[in-house]
Amino acid sequence: GSYFNVTMNVNGKQVIYPDTAYISDLLTSHAEEWIKENKKKPFFVYLSHKAVHDDFTASKKHAGMYSNQPIPYPVSFDNPNYGMPRLPYTADSFSKPLSGKEWYGDAMKPDWVKSQRESWHGVDYAYHGRKKFEDEFRKYCESLTSLDESIGNLLTFLKKEGLEENTLIIYMGDNGFNWGEHGLIDKRQAYEESIRVPMIAYAPGFIKPGTTIDKMVQNIDIAPTIMDLVGIKKKKHMRGDSFLPMLKGEVVKDWRTTLYYEYYWEFDYPQTPTTFSVRTDKYKYIRYHGIWDTNEFYDLENDPYELNNLINEASLQPVIKQMAHQLYDWLESTNGMQIPLKRTVKSRYGDHRNTRSF
Repeated sequence: GSYFNVTMNVNGKQVIYPDTAYISDLLTSHAEEWIKENKKKPFFVYLSHKAVHDDFTASKKHAGMYSNQPIPYPVSFDNPNYGMPRLPYTADSFSKPLSGKEWYGDAMKPDWVKSQRESWHGVDYAYHGRKKFEDEFRKYCESLTSLDESIGNLLTFLKKEGLEENTLIIYMGDNGFNWGEHGLIDKRQAYEESIRVPMIAYAPGFIKPGTTIDKMVQNIDIAPTIMDLVGIKKKKHMRGDSFLPMLKGEVVKDWRTTLYYEYYWEFDYPQTPTTFSVRTDKYKYIRYHGIWDTNEFYDLENDPYELNNLINEASLQPVIKQMAHQLYDWLESTNGMQIPLKRTVKSRYGDHRNTRSF
């Protein structure tokens, strides 16, 4: 889609909007119009915004508003810090035997992370060097501010229409996003910033302000929660659970304490390998497939920014082995032991090249 010069399919009819119309404002206004027409009966609205997808573009009102603002670099921006041998250098540094950590840097990060830092999804060559990392980040924040304003307008509309108290609003993203963490941008990794998804639930009629859920709620829980709210029983094939009781401040026993992550290599984004992970509140184990590299293990309680890979820590080997088996047990139980292949028949090079590889 486009941020400006927007063409939409509106109930089967192609509608072309003026080139000054901004996509976030258009989508929100369509939602408000539909709600106004249907507010006399229970309704469900799924408002899926284009923002903040690349190429990040703010409304004319917000464009450039952060152009002079400093960048808040994350703690792990320079993690890994690759060195062989480790800094500081001394006269006899290169004569000492390697300990093993030097291969992957002090933080024991995989080599593919370093390689990605210097490619399409890394801070040193973001989007093939289209723009500096700092410029891309500022554009992202400006686009997000435009989206924030649009969502605020929707909340104001609901209040004006008398719908605020009894309407549950779930605000969330479809994925996490790195902005410099471990020198990376975008998503697709098993690091916290990529797998965690922002989510806020708002309903003044039954959610007490300041309510915090510290359990592992996932996107697969959204549909069961909405079904629970309207009195529909969850279907058997659905793996998620309703967190409506927790929204109401109730204690829920036997909630999940483990979550799993799987990502399969993509032709268009070859920098990131096939990745599997299992995570608890205490530990995270990351296993890679098809590359000659190190796996990863983090103590999330003591290292929430995942700065130090403990995969070789002798005292943790029983836990690492246990979580590796746990991961494979889950893959087997969910029919996930076969890696899916996507039919991809395209040139590996641009049209300006005479050599093709299909």
